Amino acid sequence: QVHLVDSGGASVQAGGSLTLSCVTSGVSYNGDCVGWFRQTPGKEREGVAHIYSGGRNRIYADSAKGRFTITQDEADNTVYLRMNTLKPEDSAMYYCAARLDCHGSWYQYRGRLPSKEYHYWGQGTQVTVSS
Repeated sequence: QVHLVDSGGASVQAGGSLTLSCVTSGVSYNGDCVGWFRQTPGKEREGVAHIYSGGRNRIYADSAKGRFTITQDEADNTVYLRMNTLKPEDSAMYYCAARLDCHGSWYQYRGRLPSKEYHYWGQGTQVTVSS
């Protein structure tokens, strides 16, 4: 059974950093995809970063490139999203998500899996960045 618990959200000032955590169960880091998404009220859920194949494949949204890093620790069954140089526009509810056996989807979408491709979701963790 797949279960995701995300945490680490907080209120920070612009320029600050946060690390979000997604503790997973039932997810294989070699064969399954894990992604981080974010959503603000009235907007669609936006993919931020995705990881697959033991961390050898990682994809970032343009808004996250150079500032965010997605990593996974198989020993702790945890996927992290390190966010640096945070901006007010990064404020959102952040969700981790997992898709089992995502090899085909990964290459179909070149890593940028849309939210509909993910089958399991965490409960969300709020990030607020003040200017």
